Amino acid sequence: MLYPENSIDKLGFTEVKELIKAHCLSIMGQQMVDKIQVMSNFDLISKFLSQASEFKNILQNDAALPITHFYDLKALANKARLEGAFLTEEEFFQVYASLNTVFAVIAYFNEREGQYPNLEALFEHLPIEKSIIRKIEQVIDTKGKIKSNASRDLADITAGIAKAEQDARRKIDQIYKNAISNNWTADGSLTVRDGRLCIPILAENKRKLKGFVHDESASGQTVYMEPEEVFTLNNRIRDLEFERRREIVKILTGLTDELRPYVTLLLSYHGLLTKLDFVRAKALFAIDIEGEMPQVVNEPKLKLVNARHPLLFLNFKKEHKTVVPLNVQIDDSTRIVVVSGPNAGGKSVCMKTVGLLQLMVQAGLLIPVDEASVVGVFRLFFVDIGDDQSIESDLSTYSAHLSKMKNFVENANAKSLILIDEFGTGTDPQFGGPIAEAVLESLNHKKVRGMVTTHYSNLKIFAGSAEGIENASMLFNNVEMKPLYMLEVGKPGSSYAFEIAQKIGLPQQVLSLAKNKISSGQKSVDTLLVGLEREKKEILDTRLKLDRQQRQVDTLLAENEKLKSYLEENKKVLIREARDEAKNIILNANKLVENTIAEIKNSNADKVKTKDLRETLNKELEKNTIKPAVTKSNPLDEEIKVGDWVKLIDSETSGQVLEIVKDNVIIAIGDLRTVAKRKRVQKIAKSTVPKEVRRSMSGSTSDMASFSPEIDVRGMRTEDALANIERLFDRAVMMSYGTLKIIHGKGDGILRKMIRQYLKKYEQVDRLEDEHADRGGDGITYVYLR
Repeated sequence: MLYPENSIDKLGFTEVKELIKAHCLSIMGQQMVDKIQVMSNFDLISKFLSQASEFKNILQNDAALPITHFYDLKALANKARLEGAFLTEEEFFQVYASLNTVFAVIAYFNEREGQYPNLEALFEHLPIEKSIIRKIEQVIDTKGKIKSNASRDLADITAGIAKAEQDARRKIDQIYKNAISNNWTADGSLTVRDGRLCIPILAENKRKLKGFVHDESASGQTVYMEPEEVFTLNNRIRDLEFERRREIVKILTGLTDELRPYVTLLLSYHGLLTKLDFVRAKALFAIDIEGEMPQVVNEPKLKLVNARHPLLFLNFKKEHKTVVPLNVQIDDSTRIVVVSGPNAGGKSVCMKTVGLLQLMVQAGLLIPVDEASVVGVFRLFFVDIGDDQSIESDLSTYSAHLSKMKNFVENANAKSLILIDEFGTGTDPQFGGPIAEAVLESLNHKKVRGMVTTHYSNLKIFAGSAEGIENASMLFNNVEMKPLYMLEVGKPGSSYAFEIAQKIGLPQQVLSLAKNKISSGQKSVDTLLVGLEREKKEILDTRLKLDRQQRQVDTLLAENEKLKSYLEENKKVLIREARDEAKNIILNANKLVENTIAEIKNSNADKVKTKDLRETLNKELEKNTIKPAVTKSNPLDEEIKVGDWVKLIDSETSGQVLEIVKDNVIIAIGDLRTVAKRKRVQKIAKSTVPKEVRRSMSGSTSDMASFSPEIDVRGMRTEDALANIERLFDRAVMMSYGTLKIIHGKGDGILRKMIRQYLKKYEQVDRLEDEHADRGGDGITYVYLR
């Protein structure tokens, strides 16, 4: 029950229904939307919500439901029910198209059996009678016209009409040519008059041709005649057309008689199509408002998480603005929420949001909230919004309010939801406040649930001390004097009457006079509330600032971890190369020492020869020993630019700067790339860098410029081909190339097989693919690197 009845309009539920109707494909679906009612049956509410949620899932995540045609099958079935009546060609085509849609929908859900149980229940136990379609297909074609061979008689009549039309055309062409040769005709060609094909004849020659005059030109110089012989043939054609029409009626009547036993089934199919259109419209509206299915419980309670008013959400969406979400809870411990705060602060919108969303859920509609929200079921709704002043009933604004309060107190119970806007207004606050407090106490005693908005201080004080009633306020920025539209539960809010009046520009002497007229107790209460609001605003700002800082810290930590892993990866590569280089140096040194010893033995330990050999040995050893670069001390804050040579402070590794990103320096060390912090590198002179390092860098740079990710190994032996591919592969990995192209030819496919087996052993290889068939096919292999 909803009291008063116009509460549906005041909460915006009627407007919601109109928006849903706009998504319907059929009048039948729109009629179902008009019949939407607020229910209290928990099972029905859950079923309708689940249907809308499942359809929304189909629209967003599954293949499109094959809904193509929506016709009023009910009207067609009722017409077919009458003895002697028959459906027209177009009406049979509508039946045919509708049945195809029904069967396609049923097949769609059968393929997904168990995936959408609540939608499947719409056609549970509904038989698929395809014989109806087959009967219609024998008579009606795919364009909705009756087939020329629907019956033997119709085929004969149709053939007779075609022959007669050919004879008539042949005859009139013959007469027309004869008239032209005799110069009887006027300018122009054969033309149609009164549905008959006529010859334009000069008026002076009209008696030379036997026939019937159907029309004449405006000047009277030309008459349009139908020759006598053609007239007879055309009459034959018309007789055949009448005969054809009678045969069509006979066929359609017979087909309607065959359809009549299925009228009840057609009505069931109509119900399925109507319900699908209805549920589809609800799902589309849910997508518009970003609606979700909350948890529904069979108790008079609610917990809204990040709720938005759907109509306000749609309006803001058009303007590319966002709605401040609402979080509120009404249950056994917090039965009534008393919302206070400044005018235009959002109190009424907050209350209307709660009321409208509750109505929508109990009408089976998805609502714009988080899925964590919990919505219960209320048996009765009592709403007091607006003044409802009535001249006819001799009711003043306050009388109308009191009349509603009387009804609320007498009929509300623990399963009722009350919504009262501006509680207690309309009369002298000195008396209206106590009456409102008494009504609130009475409603609380009956354990009624709901939300009220007020400016009265006595109601705020009562809510602060009464069990089951909770104060709440709409947050307000008292520095900028702007509402924040956020609901804060637990504390009352100030009306900011003097602050708003001051901002508007009310004279200061008037404000001072007003402040002196209020009681000291009221003044202290309002001052306390303003202070609380200020503290809440500061806490909120601090919390937002901390959240922002935490996000920044998380981002920096993630970047640090990524940089650390990158450095660790390059560190392993550098160590491996250093070991290889050291190994080569030792091998070369050993060979040099052995060769020197051999030469000393061969020279029989000649002193001069031995001395020369020792000097040569020392020089070669010094050349192969990497000495720490001696550099002049440079201040750490010396500017480093791209192209400068630097070395890592904690090692003797040197390289050239490729890029500077914030406080990170990207360095090229041979074919490697590494990243280091600015404070960990030191600029050095290019002359202090060993020539071998400079040559390797220039060689690496030129190699990169000349590097080609394509190789042709056709005609090579397998061993040579693999060796060349290995060198290309190593360079590609070092230079971070993503793709290689290997041209090996087709032949017997042995070389291709060996190459691919060889490449698959590398973990850097992501996949191998053939070239396009038009450009070489399996004679070319593309190698994609990770």
